[in-house]
Amino acid sequence: MSAAPATPQPASASGPAPGGLGLLLVPPRSRPAWRVIPARVAAMCVVELQKLRHDRTELYTRAVQPALWLLIFGETFTRINVIPTGGIPYRDYLAPGIIAQSTMFIAIFYGIHIIWERDSGVLTKLLVTPTPRAALVAGKAFAAGVKAIVQAVVVVLIAALLGVALDLNPLHLLGVLVAVLLGSAFFACLSVTIAGIVRTRDRLMGIGQAITMPLFFASNALYPTTAMPGWLQTVSAINPLTYEVNALRGLLLGVPANLPLDFAVLVVAAALGITAASALLGRLAR
Repeated sequence: MSAAPATPQPASASGPAPGGLGLLLVPPRSRPAWRVIPARVAAMCVVELQKLRHDRTELYTRAVQPALWLLIFGETFTRINVIPTGGIPYRDYLAPGIIAQSTMFIAIFYGIHIIWERDSGVLTKLLVTPTPRAALVAGKAFAAGVKAIVQAVVVVLIAALLGVALDLNPLHLLGVLVAVLLGSAFFACLSVTIAGIVRTRDRLMGIGQAITMPLFFASNALYPTTAMPGWLQTVSAINPLTYEVNALRGLLLGVPANLPLDFAVLVVAAALGITAASALLGRLAR
């Protein structure tokens, strides 16, 4: 008597499918947003660090301008002593403002990278992934912040070589990195928002060049807000760069600063920037 052929058992929904096709038949579980966003941010930051490792020319060329500001502008106004700085040498007073300026100049043109990715088809591929757009924008923004941090380290080294008395407390330096990261994230998102509106590199370059210097001069990077006319003090009060400079001065020079307010403004500005850029990212890809 021959044995009856065995009846094949159906594959379990939770077990592996025959032939190793489990991943094709059973879709992977979606990850929660609190895991997706940090992973995307970390991936974008790694990409930016790899770019810097392969091409350091940008770091060298961008270090020239802050060095000139500190060496020429700082030394000159320290000698003539016309700007009230509360007894701090003007070169020291200027150093945190130049750190904020140099990092802003990097971030404010980050939208050009997004337009390049749109033209090369990379942005379209990113948008069809299940990653939330807010996570994509946050990753791009904080990746710009990583590049800005590297630039900030270069400026700090230049300032130290020029004799600027900086507070090198590790906790204070960590706060400096956070302030630079948040400020750069906001300006990078501002650049992406503008890119989503104008959608071309030439227009973005023109607008970026038109707003960088007004943002810089309408802050306390070069002089205290008390020396400004009333209308400019109002503009400075809503300029995130002012709060970044305040935080950097308080951490690097030990001058009185309202650090909780400064960091709160930077966090809110970065969040609003990510929201606005996320809303316009799809328009940029069309």
